Amino acid sequence: MDLAGRAVVVTGAGRGLGRALALQAGRLGARVFVSARDPAAAGRVADEVTTDSGATVDAFACDLADPASVRTFADGVAGRTDRIDVLINNGARYLEGLDLGDADDDAISETVASGATGTLLTVKHFLPLLRASAGADVVNLISSVAEVRNHRSPSHPAFYAAKAAQAGFADVLSHRLRPDGIRVISLYPPDFNDGDPLDAAWDGAPRTQNDPLTAQSVVDCVLFAIRQPRDCFIRSFHFEQL
Repeated sequence: MDLAGRAVVVTGAGRGLGRALALQAGRLGARVFVSARDPAAAGRVADEVTTDSGATVDAFACDLADPASVRTFADGVAGRTDRIDVLINNGARYLEGLDLGDADDDAISETVASGATGTLLTVKHFLPLLRASAGADVVNLISSVAEVRNHRSPSHPAFYAAKAAQAGFADVLSHRLRPDGIRVISLYPPDFNDGDPLDAAWDGAPRTQNDPLTAQSVVDCVLFAIRQPRDCFIRSFHFEQL
């Protein structure tokens, strides 16, 4: 229970990696706040976390492409806690397509807004609560598509643009928040095998050098980084691809 007493926010927690991070945070004793674009999905995950670990969880609707929704989310969390110890920026819209014409203008705009502007505004509006912590961490789940000259993904160019913007923001933020004692930790995973922490197969998933990266290992990297002493500022995790 080494996150006992710590307040953890997870965006994009309605499914996949965000849900896994919320469940693991609950198991480690954290006070958890989850958001998803679909309020019903956020509520389901909150119920799952509480049932699984007994953790106290609050669920919020948040559309990261909508600045007003981000502000409402942050205000709602501020009404329930006086600080945030870990902010996990996991939410972002994914878009597939090799050609710019493979997506319409609205989809392109929403992809860039959710991944880039949404991350920036989430940090901005949670910053007072992060500064109230004795030692806060901002964790950004970016993507290997933000690495220089990584052309392997079938993602749309808009998704590449959003993730590159996230990476640039995280880089300068790490430098500028260090005087406040706030660490900024970014992960650049390639495509990975998703997993369900509520499934018995979670603990037994194959994780050898011949296997693709798993959600379990991504979660372990996040937990490893935020558990380090406060003199240890791990800026980023980059992963070898098969």
